Amino acid sequence: MQIEKNTCLQLYNTFGINAIAENFVIVEKIDDIINIYDLMKQFQEWHILGGGSNILITKNLMGITIYNQLKGINIIDETDTTVLIKAAAGEKWNDLVQFCLQNNLAGIENLSLIPGSVGAAPIQNIGAYGVELKDVLVSVDAYFFDEHNSITLTNKECNFGYRDSIFKHKLKNRIMITSITIRLNKTPKLVIGYGTLQQQLEKMGIVHPTIQQVAEAVNIIRTSKLPNPAIIGNAGSFFKNPTISKFRLHVLSEQYADIPGFALDDMNFKISAAWLIEQAGWKGKREGNVGCNPLQSLVLVNYGGATGKEVYTFSEKIVQSVKQKFGIELEREVNIW
Repeated sequence: MQIEKNTCLQLYNTFGINAIAENFVIVEKIDDIINIYDLMKQFQEWHILGGGSNILITKNLMGITIYNQLKGINIIDETDTTVLIKAAAGEKWNDLVQFCLQNNLAGIENLSLIPGSVGAAPIQNIGAYGVELKDVLVSVDAYFFDEHNSITLTNKECNFGYRDSIFKHKLKNRIMITSITIRLNKTPKLVIGYGTLQQQLEKMGIVHPTIQQVAEAVNIIRTSKLPNPAIIGNAGSFFKNPTISKFRLHVLSEQYADIPGFALDDMNFKISAAWLIEQAGWKGKREGNVGCNPLQSLVLVNYGGATGKEVYTFSEKIVQSVKQKFGIELEREVNIW
Protein backbone atom coordinates (compact mmCIF):
# COMPACT_ATOMS: atom_id res chain seq x y z
CA MET A 1 0.00 0.00 0.00
CA GLN A 2 1.53 3.25 -1.18
CA ILE A 3 0.43 6.86 -0.96
CA GLU A 4 0.56 8.72 -4.26
CA LYS A 5 1.01 12.48 -4.29
CA ASN A 6 -1.02 14.91 -6.43
CA THR A 7 -2.97 12.27 -8.34
CA CYS A 8 -5.19 13.36 -11.24
CA LEU A 9 -8.75 12.13 -10.66
CA GLN A 10 -10.08 12.64 -14.20
CA LEU A 11 -10.22 8.88 -14.83
CA TYR A 12 -11.71 8.18 -11.39
CA ASN A 13 -14.99 10.09 -11.84
CA THR A 14 -17.51 9.58 -14.64
CA PHE A 15 -18.02 13.33 -15.08
CA GLY A 16 -14.38 13.40 -16.22
CA ILE A 17 -13.58 16.36 -13.98
CA ASN A 18 -9.87 17.17 -13.93
CA ALA A 19 -9.20 17.56 -10.21
CA ILE A 20 -6.20 16.63 -8.06
CA ALA A 21 -6.05 14.47 -4.93
CA GLU A 22 -3.33 15.71 -2.60
CA ASN A 23 -2.81 12.17 -1.27
CA PHE A 24 -4.22 9.06 -2.95
CA VAL A 25 -4.18 5.48 -1.68
CA ILE A 26 -5.72 2.28 -3.03
CA VAL A 27 -7.35 -0.17 -0.59
CA GLU A 28 -7.33 -3.79 -1.80
CA LYS A 29 -7.72 -5.72 1.46
CA ILE A 30 -9.24 -5.18 4.89
CA ASP A 31 -5.83 -4.90 6.54
CA ASP A 32 -5.18 -1.84 4.35
CA ILE A 33 -8.06 -0.06 6.05
CA ILE A 34 -6.57 -0.69 9.48
CA ASN A 35 -3.28 0.79 8.30
CA ILE A 36 -5.06 3.74 6.71
CA TYR A 37 -6.74 4.55 10.00
CA ASP A 38 -3.38 5.63 11.40
CA LEU A 39 -2.68 7.68 8.28
CA MET A 40 -6.07 9.38 8.43
CA LYS A 41 -5.32 10.81 11.84
CA GLN A 42 -2.58 12.86 10.15
CA PHE A 43 -5.09 14.59 7.86
CA GLN A 44 -7.99 16.91 8.63
CA GLU A 45 -10.15 15.60 5.80
CA TRP A 46 -10.58 12.42 3.81
CA HIS A 47 -12.68 11.11 0.95
CA ILE A 48 -13.82 7.56 0.10
CA LEU A 49 -13.87 7.02 -3.66
CA GLY A 50 -15.67 4.11 -5.31
CA GLY A 51 -16.76 4.00 -8.94
CA GLY A 52 -16.95 7.80 -9.09
CA SER A 53 -20.30 7.62 -10.88
CA ASN A 54 -22.35 9.67 -8.43
CA ILE A 55 -20.04 12.53 -7.48
CA LEU A 56 -19.27 15.98 -8.78
CA ILE A 57 -15.79 17.16 -7.79
CA THR A 58 -15.78 20.95 -7.56
CA LYS A 59 -12.28 21.44 -6.16
CA ASN A 60 -8.96 19.70 -5.60
CA LEU A 61 -9.24 17.18 -2.77
CA MET A 62 -7.06 17.95 0.20
CA GLY A 63 -6.12 15.43 2.88
CA ILE A 64 -6.31 11.81 1.75
CA THR A 65 -8.48 10.18 -0.91
CA ILE A 66 -9.09 6.45 -0.41
CA TYR A 67 -9.91 4.40 -3.51
CA ASN A 68 -11.94 1.34 -2.52
CA GLN A 69 -10.86 -1.69 -4.56
CA LEU A 70 -11.95 -4.52 -2.26
CA LYS A 71 -12.95 -7.47 -4.46
CA GLY A 72 -15.00 -10.67 -4.24
CA ILE A 73 -18.51 -11.99 -4.97
CA ASN A 74 -19.47 -15.17 -3.13
CA ILE A 75 -22.54 -17.26 -2.30
CA ILE A 76 -22.38 -17.65 1.48
CA ASP A 77 -25.64 -19.48 2.25
CA GLU A 78 -28.75 -20.84 0.58
CA THR A 79 -32.08 -22.52 1.24
CA ASP A 80 -34.50 -24.28 -1.08
CA THR A 81 -35.83 -20.91 -2.23
CA THR A 82 -33.23 -18.21 -1.55
CA VAL A 83 -29.50 -17.49 -1.76
CA LEU A 84 -27.32 -15.12 0.27
CA ILE A 85 -24.57 -13.33 -1.66
CA LYS A 86 -21.78 -11.27 -0.14
CA ALA A 87 -20.18 -8.77 -2.51
CA ALA A 88 -17.14 -6.63 -1.74
CA ALA A 89 -17.51 -2.87 -1.99
CA GLY A 90 -14.93 -2.41 -4.73
CA GLU A 91 -16.74 -4.62 -7.22
CA LYS A 92 -18.62 -2.95 -10.07
CA TRP A 93 -22.35 -3.05 -9.41
CA ASN A 94 -23.16 -4.39 -12.85
CA ASP A 95 -20.66 -7.22 -12.40
CA LEU A 96 -22.72 -8.30 -9.39
CA VAL A 97 -25.90 -8.13 -11.49
CA GLN A 98 -24.26 -10.27 -14.18
CA PHE A 99 -23.12 -12.81 -11.57
CA CYS A 100 -26.72 -13.15 -10.37
CA LEU A 101 -28.12 -13.43 -13.89
CA GLN A 102 -25.60 -16.14 -14.79
CA ASN A 103 -26.63 -18.09 -11.69
CA ASN A 104 -30.37 -17.57 -12.31
CA LEU A 105 -30.81 -15.63 -9.08
CA ALA A 106 -33.65 -13.13 -9.16
CA GLY A 107 -34.11 -9.79 -7.44
CA ILE A 108 -31.76 -7.21 -8.98
CA GLU A 109 -32.36 -7.71 -12.70
CA ASN A 110 -34.18 -4.33 -12.81
CA LEU A 111 -30.99 -2.70 -11.53
CA SER A 112 -28.93 -3.82 -14.52
CA LEU A 113 -26.41 -1.42 -16.05
CA ILE A 114 -26.47 1.04 -13.15
CA PRO A 115 -22.93 2.48 -13.04
CA GLY A 116 -20.79 2.63 -9.93
CA SER A 117 -19.51 0.28 -7.27
CA VAL A 118 -21.20 -2.15 -4.90
CA GLY A 119 -20.09 -0.01 -1.95
CA ALA A 120 -21.92 3.04 -3.30
CA ALA A 121 -25.18 1.13 -3.81
CA PRO A 122 -26.44 1.28 -0.18
CA ILE A 123 -25.35 4.91 0.21
CA GLN A 124 -27.73 5.89 -2.58
CA ASN A 125 -30.19 3.06 -2.05
CA ILE A 126 -29.97 2.68 -5.82
CA GLY A 127 -33.18 1.93 -7.64
CA ALA A 128 -34.75 1.61 -11.07
CA TYR A 129 -37.98 0.42 -12.67
CA GLY A 130 -39.82 -0.33 -9.45
CA VAL A 131 -36.97 -2.00 -7.53
CA GLU A 132 -34.59 -0.57 -4.91
CA LEU A 133 -31.55 -2.09 -3.22
CA LYS A 134 -33.38 -2.06 0.12
CA ASP A 135 -35.76 -4.69 -1.29
CA VAL A 136 -32.99 -7.32 -1.32
CA LEU A 137 -30.33 -6.05 1.07
CA VAL A 138 -29.75 -8.00 4.27
CA SER A 139 -26.82 -6.11 5.78
CA VAL A 140 -23.87 -3.80 5.18
CA ASP A 141 -20.38 -4.42 6.54
CA ALA A 142 -18.23 -1.37 7.17
CA TYR A 143 -15.16 -0.12 8.98
CA PHE A 144 -16.14 2.43 11.63
CA PHE A 145 -13.32 4.96 11.94
CA ASP A 146 -14.61 6.48 15.21
CA GLU A 147 -14.39 3.15 17.04
CA HIS A 148 -11.52 1.71 14.99
CA ASN A 149 -13.38 -1.54 14.30
CA SER A 150 -15.64 -3.37 11.85
CA ILE A 151 -19.42 -3.12 12.18
CA THR A 152 -22.47 -4.69 10.52
CA LEU A 153 -25.68 -2.76 9.94
CA THR A 154 -28.97 -4.52 9.26
CA ASN A 155 -31.33 -3.35 6.55
CA LYS A 156 -33.43 -1.51 9.13
CA GLU A 157 -30.39 0.19 10.66
CA CYS A 158 -29.47 1.63 7.26
CA ASN A 159 -32.54 3.93 7.44
CA PHE A 160 -33.20 3.64 3.73
CA GLY A 161 -35.31 6.21 1.92
CA TYR A 162 -35.67 7.39 -1.66
CA ARG A 163 -32.01 7.65 -2.81
CA ASP A 164 -31.14 8.08 0.83
CA SER A 165 -29.63 6.23 3.78
CA ILE A 166 -27.87 6.65 7.12
CA PHE A 167 -24.60 6.77 5.18
CA LYS A 168 -25.53 10.19 3.82
CA HIS A 169 -26.30 11.57 7.25
CA LYS A 170 -25.29 10.17 10.65
CA LEU A 171 -22.48 8.00 9.27
CA LYS A 172 -21.25 10.34 6.54
CA ASN A 173 -17.43 10.45 6.49
CA ARG A 174 -17.33 8.15 9.54
CA ILE A 175 -17.28 4.73 7.88
CA MET A 176 -15.95 2.88 4.88
CA ILE A 177 -18.27 0.23 3.43
CA THR A 178 -16.42 -3.04 2.89
CA SER A 179 -19.18 -5.36 1.61
CA ILE A 180 -22.91 -5.92 1.35
CA THR A 181 -25.03 -9.05 1.74
CA ILE A 182 -28.16 -9.50 -0.37
CA ARG A 183 -30.85 -12.19 -0.45
CA LEU A 184 -32.06 -13.30 -3.89
CA ASN A 185 -34.69 -15.77 -5.02
CA LYS A 186 -34.24 -18.99 -6.95
CA THR A 187 -37.76 -18.56 -8.33
CA PRO A 188 -38.31 -15.11 -9.88
CA LYS A 189 -40.79 -12.64 -8.44
CA LEU A 190 -40.65 -10.20 -11.33
CA VAL A 191 -41.42 -6.49 -11.05
CA ILE A 192 -42.37 -5.48 -14.58
CA GLY A 193 -45.30 -3.12 -14.05
CA TYR A 194 -43.20 0.02 -14.52
CA GLY A 195 -44.50 1.75 -17.67
CA THR A 196 -41.43 2.00 -19.88
CA LEU A 197 -40.20 -1.47 -18.89
CA GLN A 198 -43.55 -3.04 -19.71
CA GLN A 199 -43.61 -1.24 -23.05
CA GLN A 200 -40.09 -2.41 -23.92
CA LEU A 201 -40.94 -6.04 -23.15
CA GLU A 202 -43.99 -5.71 -25.40
CA LYS A 203 -41.77 -4.34 -28.18
CA MET A 204 -39.55 -7.40 -27.73
CA GLY A 205 -42.62 -9.64 -28.04
CA ILE A 206 -42.10 -11.10 -24.56
CA VAL A 207 -45.12 -11.96 -22.42
CA HIS A 208 -43.54 -14.14 -19.73
CA PRO A 209 -39.97 -12.85 -19.39
CA THR A 210 -37.03 -14.47 -17.70
CA ILE A 211 -34.82 -12.39 -15.43
CA GLN A 212 -32.28 -12.27 -18.24
CA GLN A 213 -34.89 -10.80 -20.60
CA VAL A 214 -35.95 -8.23 -17.99
CA ALA A 215 -32.30 -7.17 -17.65
CA GLU A 216 -31.98 -7.00 -21.44
CA ALA A 217 -35.05 -4.76 -21.65
CA VAL A 218 -33.64 -2.50 -18.93
CA ASN A 219 -30.33 -2.31 -20.79
CA ILE A 220 -32.07 -1.26 -24.00
CA ILE A 221 -34.00 1.50 -22.18
CA ARG A 222 -30.95 2.80 -20.34
CA THR A 223 -28.64 2.86 -23.36
CA SER A 224 -31.28 4.62 -25.46
CA LYS A 225 -31.71 7.45 -22.95
CA LEU A 226 -28.51 7.76 -20.95
CA PRO A 227 -25.20 8.83 -22.50
CA ASN A 228 -22.20 6.54 -22.02
CA PRO A 229 -19.77 8.18 -19.52
CA ALA A 230 -16.89 6.67 -21.52
CA ILE A 231 -17.96 8.89 -24.42
CA ILE A 232 -19.37 11.97 -22.70
CA GLY A 233 -18.88 12.83 -19.04
CA ASN A 234 -21.93 12.50 -16.80
CA ALA A 235 -23.11 11.02 -13.50
CA GLY A 236 -26.47 9.68 -14.62
CA SER A 237 -29.51 11.28 -13.02
CA PHE A 238 -28.36 14.53 -11.45
CA PHE A 239 -31.61 15.38 -9.62
CA LYS A 240 -34.08 13.49 -7.46
CA ASN A 241 -37.78 13.35 -8.27
CA PRO A 242 -39.36 15.77 -5.75
CA THR A 243 -42.27 14.90 -3.47
CA ILE A 244 -45.19 17.30 -3.09
CA SER A 245 -48.54 17.19 -1.31
CA LYS A 246 -51.77 16.09 -2.96
CA PHE A 247 -53.12 19.63 -2.56
CA ARG A 248 -50.04 21.16 -4.19
CA LEU A 249 -50.36 18.75 -7.13
CA HIS A 250 -54.03 19.69 -7.50
CA VAL A 251 -53.12 23.38 -7.66
CA LEU A 252 -50.38 22.80 -10.23
CA SER A 253 -52.58 20.50 -12.36
CA GLU A 254 -55.07 23.33 -12.84
CA GLN A 255 -52.34 25.20 -14.71
CA TYR A 256 -50.41 22.22 -16.09
CA ALA A 257 -52.91 19.51 -16.93
CA ASP A 258 -50.24 17.03 -18.05
CA ILE A 259 -48.03 17.27 -14.95
CA PRO A 260 -47.07 13.67 -14.09
CA GLY A 261 -47.72 12.69 -10.49
CA PHE A 262 -47.14 9.26 -8.96
CA ALA A 263 -48.90 8.52 -5.68
CA LEU A 264 -46.66 7.58 -2.75
CA ASP A 265 -49.59 7.46 -0.31
CA ASP A 266 -52.94 9.17 0.13
CA MET A 267 -51.41 12.59 0.74
CA ASN A 268 -48.09 12.71 -1.14
CA PHE A 269 -47.06 12.45 -4.79
CA LYS A 270 -43.72 12.10 -6.54
CA ILE A 271 -43.27 14.48 -9.48
CA SER A 272 -41.03 13.82 -12.47
CA ALA A 273 -37.97 16.06 -12.16
CA ALA A 274 -37.26 15.44 -15.85
CA TRP A 275 -40.69 16.88 -16.76
CA LEU A 276 -40.13 19.94 -14.56
CA ILE A 277 -36.71 20.59 -16.10
CA GLU A 278 -38.03 20.17 -19.63
CA GLN A 279 -40.98 22.49 -18.99
CA ALA A 280 -38.55 25.08 -17.64
CA GLY A 281 -36.75 24.99 -21.00
CA TRP A 282 -33.50 23.26 -20.08
CA LYS A 283 -33.67 20.00 -22.03
CA GLY A 284 -30.88 20.01 -24.62
CA LYS A 285 -29.61 23.43 -23.52
CA ARG A 286 -25.85 24.01 -23.45
CA GLU A 287 -23.68 26.67 -21.86
CA GLY A 288 -20.01 26.41 -22.75
CA ASN A 289 -18.77 22.90 -21.95
CA VAL A 290 -21.81 21.97 -19.81
CA GLY A 291 -25.25 20.95 -20.97
CA CYS A 292 -28.54 19.21 -20.25
CA ASN A 293 -28.79 15.97 -22.20
CA PRO A 294 -31.23 16.27 -25.15
CA LEU A 295 -32.60 12.75 -24.60
CA GLN A 296 -32.92 12.73 -20.79
CA SER A 297 -33.13 16.08 -19.04
CA LEU A 298 -32.17 14.58 -15.65
CA VAL A 299 -28.66 14.06 -17.00
CA LEU A 300 -26.14 16.91 -17.02
CA VAL A 301 -23.12 16.37 -19.25
CA ASN A 302 -19.54 17.53 -19.54
CA TYR A 303 -18.92 18.09 -23.25
CA GLY A 304 -15.21 18.27 -22.49
CA GLY A 305 -13.04 20.44 -20.29
CA ALA A 306 -15.76 21.60 -17.89
CA THR A 307 -14.83 22.19 -14.28
CA GLY A 308 -16.89 20.87 -11.39
CA LYS A 309 -17.81 24.44 -10.46
CA GLU A 310 -19.14 25.07 -13.97
CA VAL A 311 -21.34 21.97 -13.77
CA TYR A 312 -22.58 23.00 -10.32
CA THR A 313 -23.35 26.55 -11.48
CA PHE A 314 -25.31 25.17 -14.44
CA SER A 315 -27.26 22.88 -12.09
CA GLU A 316 -28.04 25.80 -9.79
CA LYS A 317 -29.54 27.74 -12.70
CA ILE A 318 -31.85 24.78 -13.33
CA VAL A 319 -32.81 24.58 -9.65
CA GLN A 320 -33.68 28.27 -9.50
CA SER A 321 -35.53 28.19 -12.82
CA VAL A 322 -37.75 25.26 -11.75
CA LYS A 323 -38.35 26.86 -8.35
CA GLN A 324 -39.42 30.14 -9.94
CA LYS A 325 -41.78 28.44 -12.41
CA PHE A 326 -43.32 25.75 -10.20
CA GLY A 327 -42.45 26.64 -6.61
CA ILE A 328 -40.66 23.27 -6.31
CA GLU A 329 -37.00 23.08 -5.28
CA LEU A 330 -35.07 20.25 -6.91
CA GLU A 331 -32.59 18.29 -4.82
CA ARG A 332 -29.36 17.01 -6.31
CA GLU A 333 -28.92 13.26 -6.38
CA VAL A 334 -25.16 13.37 -6.92
CA ASN A 335 -22.77 14.02 -4.03
CA ILE A 336 -20.98 17.36 -4.27
CA TRP A 337 -17.30 17.29 -3.26
